[in-house]
Amino acid sequence: MSLNPKLADWRGQRVWLIGASSGIGEATAKLLMQRGARLALTSRSLDALTALADGNAHVARADVTDHASLRAAFESICATLGGIDVVIINAGTHQPVRAWELDAAAAEKLVQVNLVGAMNVSALLAPYFAQSGGGRLAITASVAGYGGLPSGLVYGATKAALINFAETLYLDLAPRGVAVHLINPGFVKTPLTDLNDFKMPALIGADEAAREILAGIERGSFEIHFPKRFTRVLKLLNLLPYRLYFPLVHRITGL
Repeated sequence: MSLNPKLADWRGQRVWLIGASSGIGEATAKLLMQRGARLALTSRSLDALTALADGNAHVARADVTDHASLRAAFESICATLGGIDVVIINAGTHQPVRAWELDAAAAEKLVQVNLVGAMNVSALLAPYFAQSGGGRLAITASVAGYGGLPSGLVYGATKAALINFAETLYLDLAPRGVAVHLINPGFVKTPLTDLNDFKMPALIGADEAAREILAGIERGSFEIHFPKRFTRVLKLLNLLPYRLYFPLVHRITGL
């Protein structure tokens, strides 16, 4: 049984995709354009957005950590598209961090972009959707938020917080007719994961990730996690007591 209403067709859906200039966001944007969505694209890189849109999508530059730029983008999109039906929050950054390398300024930047940025967007869209009694809010977290992993010291913490945030949004918004989707990818080949210096199990391409995301939204899933051959193992791993979890993680990652 789906926890959200299903979506039969993307044609005509007014979709705001945030974090669209590269990686999963770029692949998702291309797929949405192919499927006939009325698309608005946002990131900090105007040139990349314009090239990606190629006249087939509205472009609204914004920084998720800047309230004024987000508000301006939101108002521009509503004026151009006549409203928003779906928002997909994909903006985020990643920097591998071990405990002995922890830097306060770099950690704060990760938290601001990954966590506070998603909250800033949600602060615009959650009241908007709740008032209209419909809409879809999709938040990209990560399987790194399931449990602690070496080199994910700050990144994983932001994603764990996003998982909790999305769960609570669902509890509040679902009774008001608003769909909430939590997107938890495994390892996806992007410029960000290229920073990792370890073997990434079940690594998939951004195009496959985009197909999984749209399929999950179409099914009305709350959590959209992929690839299943990897994410199910992590889910089971995090059911273990810490005395088993910690040595297994060290053994599996080699870190």
